[in-house]
This record gives sequence, structure tokens and C-alpha cells, in this order.
Amino acid sequence: MSTAALPDDAAHTQPPSALYRWTVLLFVSITMGCGTYYIYDSINPLERIFIGQLHFTATTFGMLNSAYAASAIVTLLIGGAIIDRVGTQRAVPLFATICCLGAALTAASGHVGTMIAGRALLGLGGESLVVAATTVIAKWFRGKELALAFGIKVMIARLASVASDNSASWASGVFYPQGAHGEPSWQGPLLLAVGSGLIAVLCAGIYWMLERGAAEPYRPVNKSAYPGKTGLRESLRFNLSYWYLVGVCLSFYSAIFPFRTFAIDLFTNRLLGAQGGLDATEAMRVLAHQQAGRFASLLPLSSMIATPLLGFLSDRIGKRATLLMIAALVLMPAYVLIGYTHISLWIPICMMGVALSVIPAVMWPSVAYLVNPSRLGIAYALMTLIEQIGFFALNLLIGSANDHQHAGLGHLEGYRMGLLVFTGLSFAGFMFTVLLLRREKGPKGHGLETITTTKSFTS
Repeated sequence: MSTAALPDDAAHTQPPSALYRWTVLLFVSITMGCGTYYIYDSINPLERIFIGQLHFTATTFGMLNSAYAASAIVTLLIGGAIIDRVGTQRAVPLFATICCLGAALTAASGHVGTMIAGRALLGLGGESLVVAATTVIAKWFRGKELALAFGIKVMIARLASVASDNSASWASGVFYPQGAHGEPSWQGPLLLAVGSGLIAVLCAGIYWMLERGAAEPYRPVNKSAYPGKTGLRESLRFNLSYWYLVGVCLSFYSAIFPFRTFAIDLFTNRLLGAQGGLDATEAMRVLAHQQAGRFASLLPLSSMIATPLLGFLSDRIGKRATLLMIAALVLMPAYVLIGYTHISLWIPICMMGVALSVIPAVMWPSVAYLVNPSRLGIAYALMTLIEQIGFFALNLLIGSANDHQHAGLGHLEGYRMGLLVFTGLSFAGFMFTVLLLRREKGPKGHGLETITTTKSFTS
């Protein structure tokens, strides 16, 4: 098998304790969760409020997350190069600060241009912060409990998504300062996101101190330990298994995260449709909104619980491409069940949660087995950049589809076009997992099906 090796000097220096490693993981994960996940998801419960108070359309609402994605697309490779050049110790606090500023700008004004600018600023730092955090974990846990560490990182970060989806319940006074019968607030929930950004900056500072106190091999990778410098074209050359993994990433995440952008509105209207429809009272609408947030939070909540378990399983048995294929098969029928049946939302959302759990537990750790450690920053950045292209296109496409089909409480069938698009993406993800499995079972495989924590990891 062909996998990259760590520098030889790492073997001759006493590494930090396991407790030190897991403490680094904790603060990096909180930074990522508060700085990216909570702030990004903070607008999801606000679609109907924006439409009612700020006169947005579904298309305009989708533009907020498309602006984030467009900004991330432009800056991710630069962010990856910054991570590889200056190291994660400096990059994590830098990107966390940018995220906090983006949240503040978004909350500053209800003008659509200001909000788009704020989301674009968030995109400058948000995805690069995720890449930096991912690189930290790959550096500190490579050859150890790598998939488990990724799973725990995502579990902590997804807790922020759960909090955001349920914010209309636990922070109801912020959403409805005048009570259930009064006007909701569009700005209060966004100010909560600013507070989350400040927590991220604080935790990034603690991580900086932890990294500073670590043994030398655990500081930013020493470029001299690897063969000479290369240009951009050379640095973007990766093996075929990596590109299949990129295809899996693009398909799966484009099918899940743009869905979450519009999910609370869809769930609210589906719940109201069973409770009186257009004749529902304002109190019923507020209750349905809160229930929809709880349903939407099942997706990150189920993945939050399952991801560390699947990471532990992957570390022990390998079979990474096989696990990704199973996840694709579970995901495909979920959207059809939501749009074409009256089955409880618990079932399709938990199916999506299982699929979403496999991605961070298996896909992101797999990159560390396919790419030289000195190029992890650019590899993760490139994968995330392509993922964000999907986010950009799908947020605009689904928003336009919902407007075109007049999706809403009076026409629930209008959501079906978007749900069919997500089903097609799930099928594309399945095809990429088939190609990846064939490659990894052949003579040019890299051990994704065979490497476990009980086997040595050699070059």
C-alpha cells in the first residue's frame, strides 16, 4: 500500500500525553462549532421571519448561504496555503476572528446587501477554520485514534448545530420578545450568533497556548522534512482515490446541508398542514416553528451521537469505502419519504443522520491516508472548496425551485422538485463510493479497506 509517513524526528521526541492531545481536540472542536457551525446555521430558523419582516423571498434567503459558499470558494485554496505556510497555531485564531466579525456584520442591519456581505465575510473564515481544525486533528492523531478523534470533533461541533436549530425553543424570548402573539425578532437570534463567535475566539486563544506548549514535532509541520517545494499545479496533483473521495464529499454534503437551509420552513409547513393548514392560529404557527426546529436538529443530533461510534468502528475494522457505500444507500430514499409519504419525519431524518455520521467519521480521516502530511492543508482546502461550489449552486437552485413551484403552506407539493434534486445527488454519491471501493480493492489501493489501529501504517 502507498501511504505517507510522518517525519523521522517525531519518533525521537517524547510526544505530549494522551490527555494533552484530547484537550487540544476539545478546544479546537469548540472553536469550530461556535465559529462556523452555530453561526452558519443561525439563519436556518429565520427564513419565514425574514420573508415576513424583511420581505425576502426563498431565493433571496438562499443567497445568504450562497454568498458564504462563493466567498469560501474564492478563498479556500489561499486559506489552505496559509495553514500549510504559517501553521495551524496562527491560522485557527485568525479564522475564528474573521467568523466573529462576519456574524457581527450580518446582525448589524436588515438590509439584504449588508447581510450578504456579512455572510460572505463569514465564508472567508468559516470553511478555512474547518480546514484548519481538520488539519490539527490529522496532525495530532495520525497513526493513533484518528477516526475516533474526527468523530468526537464533529460530535462537539454538531452540538452547536443542534443548539442553533433549537434556538427558537431555548431562546424563545429572543425570537419572540413580545410573546407568541407579538412580532418575532429577526435581529435577536443573529446577536446570539455573535456571542457564539466570541466564544470561538476565546477557545482559539486557548488552543494557541496549547500548541505553543507542545513538543516540537507537534508544532506546524517542518517543510524541510519533506521533498522540495512545488508550484500550484504540482501541489494539486492527487491520486485517483482522493478525487473519488472528493466526489463523495460533493454529492453527500450538497444533498444534506442545502437541504438544512430550507428544512425548517418545509417541516413547519408540513406540520401546519396536518393542523389546520392556512387556518392555523398564530400560536399554532409558533409551536409548529419550534417543533420544526427540533425535527431539524435531529439530523446533527443523530450524527453527533453516531459519528464517534462509527469512527471507533472504522479505526478497528477499516472498510472505509464500504461504510461510505452503505451510507449512500441509506440516504437515497430519505428525501422521497419526506416529499411523497406521510411517514413520521423521525424516520427519514434519522436515515439522513446515519449517512451524515459516516462522512466525518470515515471520509475526512481517509484523506490523511491518501495525502502526504505536508500537503494536508491544501488537500482539505481543495476538497472543501469543491464542496462549497455545491453549496453555492444548490442553495440558489433549491431556493429558485421553491419559488417557482410556489412551495409553502398552501402548496406542500411545491417542495418536491428540490427533494428530487437531493435524491439525484444521493445517487451520484453512491456511484462515487462504488468507484472508490473498486480502486481501493485493486492493486493501486491505499489501504482504506484494510488499515486499522491494530496494524502499522507504513510508507
